[in-house]
Amino acid sequence: MKASSSRSASLSSSSSSLFLFLALFLLYGHGYAEEDLPCIPKDTGHSSYVCVCNATYCDTLHRPAVPPEGQYLLYSSARNGGRFEKTLGFFAGRGEAVPRSVEFILDTHTSCQTMMGWGAAFTDSAAYNILSLSHASQDQLLRGLEYNLGRLNMGGCDFSWRTYTHVDTPGDTNLDTFALQPEDLEYKIPVVKRAQAMSERPIKLFASPWTAPPWMKTNNDYHGFGQLKEEMYQPWARYFVRFLDDYAAQNITFWGLTAQNEPLDGYVPGFSFSCMGWTAEQQRKWVAGNLGPALREGGYGDVVLMIMDDQRINLPSWPQVVLGDPEAAQYVQGIALHWYMDKYFTPEVLTETHELFPDYFILGTEACEGDGPLEVDVVPGSWERLEAYARDIIVDVNHWVTGWVDWNLALDMTGGPNWAENFVDAAILVDKGAVRLSITSPHEGKVSAAAFRNPDGTYAVVLLNRSDLEEMVTVQETQVLYVVQVNTGD
Repeated sequence: MKASSSRSASLSSSSSSLFLFLALFLLYGHGYAEEDLPCIPKDTGHSSYVCVCNATYCDTLHRPAVPPEGQYLLYSSARNGGRFEKTLGFFAGRGEAVPRSVEFILDTHTSCQTMMGWGAAFTDSAAYNILSLSHASQDQLLRGLEYNLGRLNMGGCDFSWRTYTHVDTPGDTNLDTFALQPEDLEYKIPVVKRAQAMSERPIKLFASPWTAPPWMKTNNDYHGFGQLKEEMYQPWARYFVRFLDDYAAQNITFWGLTAQNEPLDGYVPGFSFSCMGWTAEQQRKWVAGNLGPALREGGYGDVVLMIMDDQRINLPSWPQVVLGDPEAAQYVQGIALHWYMDKYFTPEVLTETHELFPDYFILGTEACEGDGPLEVDVVPGSWERLEAYARDIIVDVNHWVTGWVDWNLALDMTGGPNWAENFVDAAILVDKGAVRLSITSPHEGKVSAAAFRNPDGTYAVVLLNRSDLEEMVTVQETQVLYVVQVNTGD
């Protein structure tokens, strides 16, 4: 790898190696940062392994100190090797021979887009799974994220355990019955607040709606082939303002909004989970005449509005329609992008879109594996899925995408909960862990015990001896007798 005309570093890798993250620093450093904590691997029977985190331990990668001039830090992960293993190397000197290698040219004088960052979605399901952990395990998970972008569903989505919106009272165009739901107040808001409190930098939150209340739609349903009735354009725009108002009352403010999650879904007959259909022309008309003015009049003119929030197939035509109208364009700052059809459409459409609209950012707002009808929902430890994520991120950012937001922040081992049974995979899977079992003794003494059944079917018995003597302990399980010796309390 050539770092500049006079600095190069030789890196070896194999097909089993994915992450080779090279930190190039040309300034003097001050030694290493706090010591990192390695991954505790667990074999899941798939192509690689997962790292296990619990209430007392989680692998940790601290922010590195700048290495001395002429040196670099390399972080590498491999299918059967470590995770983010750090090594310190030296740049080759001018004219010094380097081994034959794949060569890249780094041009430090040509700047492209400014990156927004990385994140995931605080869905109902993600918040539920996180809160199902012990408090200490929750802290480990949230403290280790270091995300600076977070997406929330506005009302219910497929990764909820029921269908709902904030105004399910038919005909309430004044939004008198608008109310945050238990999913907001008991799940998402507490998790978001804790994540914000633990983050070293602000988390930019943005919200996306999946559907308007059924009574506002042509099909009177949460899902399926249905669009917003035109006479409901203004009430639906005010719904956005009420959502921002009610979250602000809970001390949560939003950096941004998307106008609609996957607007083409509501034009698919029989679409199986929460959706609402829009064409680009309909979105242009609604943003220009209703949503944009409502946000500005409601005091949210500085909230970033993103259009599309769908696949590459819509580029560049969707922004051409919406942003081609000056009335709509004045309210829009970005184009939101999903990844699900990326393999069918060249990334050059991203560059084309950027060149047509260089003043509007492109942000990847949703991605997940296991979404296809023939795919296994959850494959913990899949190296292939990890590579797919990494490749998509690299391709996107090299074609003007400013950031990448994963879908559910955390799911359970089945890829849910999901009321529509649209289960998928996630980078963080919550295994709700051991189940405490009943264990009793006819004797009241200084030896105490607690018993658990682990997720893999094994059993663990924890013994505490508070006496000054060694004790022999028997544990009877059905017809099996176990005998162990425990040390003294000293």
